[in-house]
Amino acid sequence: MASESQTSAVADSELLELACDLIQRRSVTPEDAGCQTLMADYLAPLGFEIESMVFHDTTNLWARRGQQGPLFCFAGHTDVVPTGDEGLWKTPPFEPTIIDGMLHGRGAADMKGSLAAALVATRRFLEDHPEHAGSIAFLITSDEEGPFINGTVKVIETLEARQEKIDWCIVGEPSSTKLLGDVVKNGRRGSLTGNLTVKGVQGHVAYPHLADNPVHRAAPALAELAQTVWDQGNDYFPPTSFQIANISAGTGASNVIPGTLEVQFNFRFCTESHANTLKVRVMEVLDRHGLEYDLDWILNGEPFLTGEGELLTATCEAIAEITGRQTDPQTSGGTSDGRFIAPTGAQVVELGPCNATIHKVNECVRIADLEQLALCYQRIMEKLLC
Repeated sequence: MASESQTSAVADSELLELACDLIQRRSVTPEDAGCQTLMADYLAPLGFEIESMVFHDTTNLWARRGQQGPLFCFAGHTDVVPTGDEGLWKTPPFEPTIIDGMLHGRGAADMKGSLAAALVATRRFLEDHPEHAGSIAFLITSDEEGPFINGTVKVIETLEARQEKIDWCIVGEPSSTKLLGDVVKNGRRGSLTGNLTVKGVQGHVAYPHLADNPVHRAAPALAELAQTVWDQGNDYFPPTSFQIANISAGTGASNVIPGTLEVQFNFRFCTESHANTLKVRVMEVLDRHGLEYDLDWILNGEPFLTGEGELLTATCEAIAEITGRQTDPQTSGGTSDGRFIAPTGAQVVELGPCNATIHKVNECVRIADLEQLALCYQRIMEKLLC
């Protein structure tokens, strides 16, 4: 349980206790630190079949209740980002603490609070609707904040191999901005990284005719890439963007022309573009400028979109009924593990608490928001499975 700088009326609630239990576990990527065991122990008495899927350094949980369709799934992660200098935190990051109605601790908002809300919502739903339609599942990983190699993507590959299909998926990522439920994510842009090495000839700056400066050669091509309009976006997505993230060349000496230039760039692309098309267009620019280069690509995720459908409708209606506010479906922001689930044909929506403090020192979440979030989750299940 949290230490109490200031208690609240819900300080002893089951939901809060679960959230605190999860937060106090030092589950920095890819460590799970027992979080999934805690969740499994909660779900098993509710009739869930528990399956632990361990791939190399990553622990994953697949828990399912029922075998019939449709399948409703909560997806999320137990891992958290590093705390940084713990001396900068006003409370120890892995000692959950309540201050003025806010629960403080690493992972409070991203996303252990959501996991606790989903667990409690599921128990309440099953108590009220033991004979519900369909099935319910939890897909939980411990590598979402890290390399995303052995987590959700591997679980989905396993499920696909045995023809186990998710129909509706709520991802508990912190989607809200100022008020709970004011924003949900019904899609995400794709992410494509390029690692470019432009080759030249090292030499003395006083004898440039004996060298070939790759920085000078590449500059016009990079400028063209930065100014290129890749697409116009659409009603759901902004236009695709190209950004140079890192660039380096030289030996550190002022009198040496570098022999190579290293450039790392990233596309955040919408459904109007395709990763392979972007690759071809980049290489056409580099070739037209006569560069000698090596280029390696990393596709971090394809864009996905859940348009009008049962899940988005149920989510928007539930938020309105529980909070009294209209939600705004958006596709902005970074990537999430929804990018691995949506390509299977699942409808995917992200709904979680406010994201103002995620990945920051003194991460925290409003306790009242967690209770409302659990009610929203429960109402969504009622709309889809009853």
